[in-house]
Amino acid sequence: MIYSIRPEWDAARLSANPLLAPLASQMARLNAGRFPTLADLNTLMKEQAAPIRVRSGLPLRFVPQSCGHLPFGAQYEPRCYLQGEVQTRSDNWHDLFNALVWFTFPQAKAAINERHYRAQTGLREKSSSQRGAVRDMATLFDESGMVVPYADGALAQLLRDFRWKDLFWSRRKELAGGMEFHLFGHGLHEKALNPYVGLTGQGLLLPVSQEFFAWPLEQRLAHLDGLLADYLGDPVCCTDTHELTPVPLLGVPGWWAANEDAAFYDNTTYFRSGRQRRAQRTPLITAPSSVAG
Repeated sequence: MIYSIRPEWDAARLSANPLLAPLASQMARLNAGRFPTLADLNTLMKEQAAPIRVRSGLPLRFVPQSCGHLPFGAQYEPRCYLQGEVQTRSDNWHDLFNALVWFTFPQAKAAINERHYRAQTGLREKSSSQRGAVRDMATLFDESGMVVPYADGALAQLLRDFRWKDLFWSRRKELAGGMEFHLFGHGLHEKALNPYVGLTGQGLLLPVSQEFFAWPLEQRLAHLDGLLADYLGDPVCCTDTHELTPVPLLGVPGWWAANEDAAFYDNTTYFRSGRQRRAQRTPLITAPSSVAG
């Protein structure tokens, strides 16, 4: 069951929220008595088993946010890539979750940052968006994305086809050993503090081996980090927001008490069906044949 989270910092309560499970081990290492500071985050950075680096090779650290009109190199993504500095606001849930995702998925976050930097320094793309298609996709995943590893292609197809009740209810038992859902986007983590019917993530489906689901959580997350980094760093991927599949988060078994009743999935305002969408890009990653990562 999901609990409504108060604004103040409560590491134990946050760790009990299943939507925040990938971040739990990092949250537990922060000061339990107050909202984490920049100093806390940089101390936690030093405690990581392996240094976290951006793709320019520089070590990562968290710095106060700059304000006003900034030259290119001081703007958020270029500064991160060129200096290894992540601008972070104090006492801010959104930026705290961004930092925690850096700790949990460091390779994937570095890949997103590089895509932003390359897009900003390269030729302007043909896109209806001022930001460009690559940056639209990278931003959507960075803010609202989730990673959906699967070993059962039939389950993945049900998700892509918006067949929510078939997936989350009729094949509920099979999900435990054939598909998982992990929040990635820091904006989505912030919304998960107070979940509501309508809460939806943007899922990137990645094939994995069946053995994957028997690994400890830390090993699974590290493996997914590598797969995400490969995908997000591939120039033929991360070019269209339709690579992502909507996922009604409160339909995931164990994430919301009301979904223990089949009737919950009859809410077609939330669990929409029959929507016409462009064909999604199939990830260029094949399922591993043996234990790895």
